[in-house]
Amino acid sequence: MEELDKISQKLPNQEFDYYKIVKILLSRWYWIAGSVIICYLVSNVYIRYTPKTYATSAIMKFEEKKSAISDLVGIPGATDRNSMSRAQSETIVLTSSPLLLEAVKRLDYRFSFYTLGRGFGRTVDIYPEKKLDIQLVKFDSLNFFHDLVTFKSIDKTSFSVSYKEGGRDIKKIYNYGILFTIGPTSLIIKHNEGIPASILFKLNAPEEFVGRISGGLKTTETAKNSNLLALTLTDANAQFAADALNAVMDEYLIYDAAQRKQSATQMIKYINGGLDTLINSVKTSENKIEQYKQDKKIMDVGSATELAMGKSKELESQISALTIELITLNQLKKEVDEARYNININFTVASENIDPQLSGFISKLNDELNVKNVLSIQYKPGSPQINNVTQQILQIKTNASNSIERSRQLIETKINYLQNQLIPVKEQIATLPTEEGYLTGLKRDFDIKDKVLSILSEKRLDQQIASAGVLPGAIIVDRARANNTPITPVVSAINRNAIILGIVIGLGLVVLIRILNPYIYDKETVESLTTIPIIGVIRKYPEEIDEFSTQILAISRPKSLFAESVRSVRTNLNFLASEKKSKVICITSEVAGEGKSFVAVNLSSTLSLIDKKVILVAADLRRSKLHKTFHVPNDLGLSNYLANQCTSDDIINHSNQSGLDFIISGPVPPNPSELLHSDRMTELIADLSARYDVIMVDTAPIGLVSDAIPLIRTSDINLFVLRCGKSKFYAATIPQRVAQEYNLNNTVIVLNAYSQDLLHSRFYSSKFTGDSSGKSYYYSDYTGYESSGYYVDEEENKWWKNIIRWIKK
Repeated sequence: MEELDKISQKLPNQEFDYYKIVKILLSRWYWIAGSVIICYLVSNVYIRYTPKTYATSAIMKFEEKKSAISDLVGIPGATDRNSMSRAQSETIVLTSSPLLLEAVKRLDYRFSFYTLGRGFGRTVDIYPEKKLDIQLVKFDSLNFFHDLVTFKSIDKTSFSVSYKEGGRDIKKIYNYGILFTIGPTSLIIKHNEGIPASILFKLNAPEEFVGRISGGLKTTETAKNSNLLALTLTDANAQFAADALNAVMDEYLIYDAAQRKQSATQMIKYINGGLDTLINSVKTSENKIEQYKQDKKIMDVGSATELAMGKSKELESQISALTIELITLNQLKKEVDEARYNININFTVASENIDPQLSGFISKLNDELNVKNVLSIQYKPGSPQINNVTQQILQIKTNASNSIERSRQLIETKINYLQNQLIPVKEQIATLPTEEGYLTGLKRDFDIKDKVLSILSEKRLDQQIASAGVLPGAIIVDRARANNTPITPVVSAINRNAIILGIVIGLGLVVLIRILNPYIYDKETVESLTTIPIIGVIRKYPEEIDEFSTQILAISRPKSLFAESVRSVRTNLNFLASEKKSKVICITSEVAGEGKSFVAVNLSSTLSLIDKKVILVAADLRRSKLHKTFHVPNDLGLSNYLANQCTSDDIINHSNQSGLDFIISGPVPPNPSELLHSDRMTELIADLSARYDVIMVDTAPIGLVSDAIPLIRTSDINLFVLRCGKSKFYAATIPQRVAQEYNLNNTVIVLNAYSQDLLHSRFYSSKFTGDSSGKSYYYSDYTGYESSGYYVDEEENKWWKNIIRWIKK
């Protein structure tokens, strides 16, 4: 644990660099631009081929209107209702199928005409235009041809129609004005000057439009606790949406007025039935009186008789009026008992004999029925909310029934009282002379029936006035108008979202590639993974390098960024093992292809330029390519020397560079690891140390084989090569593990083939680059210095610069 703490303390302090994050995200700006362009093109294709949807709106106000005529004659209007509950509950009526069906019948629905739109097989409804003059001759609303028919004009006398029937394509030619049949339907098409060359049409039934309207019809309150209801209808045809919405509102007003007249209509119907009977009875009684007077030659009755008769008539008239109120209460009781979902009760009885609480109960019952309508939209039957309001309705019905019963008992008590008062009067009339008494009875019967007839006629007149004065409970505040601006697709919103999506996709690709990237690309990544110091960053050479690195680039291009970066590593190497007169530098890597041989060749060549005697030893006995770099055969080399087949002088080769010698690997032996572990290798290093200032040993990758381990343990400097874009994160931890395992303090790292690629760079910045034995290593990655004038690198051939040159041409 203490060792881990010690290591963690050596890690460099890396700070979050926000500016670098922005640069990383914009490093692949062309990805972002490309994704934005693609998304924008896709959005425009979507806009072009997506059917447009239009919306129209209207506003209705729900209110309880009281007839002025009704006030004049003293008939109470409908009871007040909760405007909020009504505005919500009436949406059920507005969206009900029967009302929508009647609204469709107000439209010109029989034929629909279409043109071909953008996209395969897509049609556009051109309502309200009627391009063809079609006359139906035989049409059965339950059995007719429902599918699309394609009409094409041939000339001024003939046309063709094509359609599908029974899965078969049918095409026929007919003459204008001549009867023809399509399936069970017979029709005639007349020619006119504006007839189109081609159009599609379809026969409709009103029921087919109910689903179309109900699917797009939405109702919302304009504000909370408001009696204003906003209606919106969406459809693919703007004019149809406006016409259909207006038809729905008009039909609702008719329906609402009819519902309000229902109670008065029932009462008038009842009174008319009683009046017909009474009129005949009164005429019969009148005829009997006249006939009896003529037969008995009676001119008039006496004053006593007249007095008794008037009192009898008054009592029986009161009894008749009370009987009518009793009948009215019985009808009200029936309406209360039958009041269910979606039924409103209009209570219009006003009398001193009626319980004053009854009107309040009826009003509450109306309100609770409206509340139940609202709740039924949100909750299923049997839910606690529905059950609760149902219980309240039952309770109110019980209270109303009890109130009606109390009123009935009061009226029946008064009737019994009046009947008891009538008994002595009848007895008095019975004592009159026979002829006079009989005539008095006839007149009394006539007067009673005439009085009842007058009462019923008055009641009928009152109900007719009330019915005529009933006004709809809603008004249309703002009628629907065709709105030709589509609500979908919204071009600006779709294009804006496409641009945003393109940016997100582009940035997402940047983030995704970074997440999926397993390779090292910059020194900050290495510094975050290991405490082994980096002594330099070797730039990637901008030109193509052949497979065997035959160019010693540090010499062939001495003023390039690459050469300068190699010199930086050379300078820092001088600080390592500075007390040694002759240094053994062992170069290795994790796997092949990370450029250890390339680094070894270029470091050796640049060291030879500062009057150092350098020898480069190809110690990778399995896959060395050093002989190809120097263009010599691989017949005699290190493997021959280790196998005691020659002396050291026999394997030393001289290069064209002064001060630089090299030893090639020689033929591949069967036991390379054992040969490198032999004493001959130790003797060779000792012999070379006496002759040269620097012995650069190019070894095998330690991540693949163990050949390099004995050389690493005995060398003065161990140089571990990591290659940008080739070495994985795990490779950066190997030098530290090897150093800890063999107790080495002379291991350093070189980052090879570096080129600035912000996409994969780390978004942390290091405060220092690491240390070894208390020494710091200065170097630069030369980022941003290409145009400083100190380096002679050819300008990178950017693709956009080629485009600019082509445009200029």
